This record gives sequence, structure tokens and C-alpha cells, in this order.
Amino acid sequence: MLGLTEPEFEYTDKATFLTATKKCVEYLNYTTDRMSRVPTSIIMAMAGIESGWGTSRFATEGNAIFGVRTWSLKTVPHMKALGNPDAPWGVKKYTTKCQSVKDMIRILNNHPAYEDFRIEREKQIDKGKWDYRALMVRMSAWSTNPDYAEIILQAIVTINCHSSIISYGFYTIETTKKNQTQNREL
Repeated sequence: MLGLTEPEFEYTDKATFLTATKKCVEYLNYTTDRMSRVPTSIIMAMAGIESGWGTSRFATEGNAIFGVRTWSLKTVPHMKALGNPDAPWGVKKYTTKCQSVKDMIRILNNHPAYEDFRIEREKQIDKGKWDYRALMVRMSAWSTNPDYAEIILQAIVTINCHSSIISYGFYTIETTKKNQTQNREL
């Protein structure tokens, strides 16, 4: 083994939350097959939106930055939503926030609802270009919000425009004309 250890997930604001998320993804990518990786920009945007940039109760008390639900209440550590304590589900708790990221990647790589995402990702890896929109529309099962893909895509544009912490790795970014327009307007 390379002696890699999970990085600390410390942050005080949106920028340091993004940096911590990026470090976690880079760490996980060392042990994740290239074809099973999820674009860093998508993970960072989803982590920020899902957790209120790390400020949600689920993130601060349960290290849950993606709001992954569980119905196995007797065997899986979880938290209940304050407004829904009698729900038959809870939000999974994690020992670290990086473990939350790891579980999100596992879900995208294994759950049948994301098969089309995996097929599209493979095509894009073969081409050497990411098309975030084509990936996000294949992740609609992640949220009940019909505008979720657009919300995440806008967060990616914002992160990419206002941050120098994104690593593009071996890929070039292929944006749609709509995203190019959004880039100019920001």
C-alpha cells in the first residue's frame, strides 16, 4: 500500500469546504478504478448543494453531506429529519465526511437507477471529454427536485468560474452552449 491516509475534512467557509471535498475525492481516486470515478466537479457541486456548503445539521452532526437515506433503521446509523421524526427512513450517518463521499460514489457505481449514468460516463472517458449535462440528466433519481440537474450544473459553472481549486485531471471539459453563455454572464 502507498501509505495513503484519508485527509482531514476541515473547513470554515464555502471555499475551504470545496478544498476539503476536492482533497477527499483525490484521495478516493487513488483507490478507485479509473472507469468508476465520478467527475470531481460534479461531486463538489453536489456536496455543496446537498449540505448547504457543509453547514446542514446532517453534515455537521452526522458527516452526511449527500443526504443518503436508509430504511434499515435497526442496523444502519442514521439521523431523523427534525420535521419528520416518524418517517420510515433516516439519513445515513458516517464516521467521516470523506466516507460520505465514498458512499455516494459507491451508489452511483452500483445502484440500478444509475446504469445510464455509468454507460454515458464510460463513453465520455473513452472520448477523453466530460459533458456534465449529459451525465447529470442521467442522475435524476438522486433528487425529487425536477430542476436538480440544472441546479448542480449552475453550481459547477459557479465553482469553475470563481475557483482555482478544480483539477481537470487527464480530461478536457466539453461544455454546452448554454453553459458557455452562463460563464460569460458570471
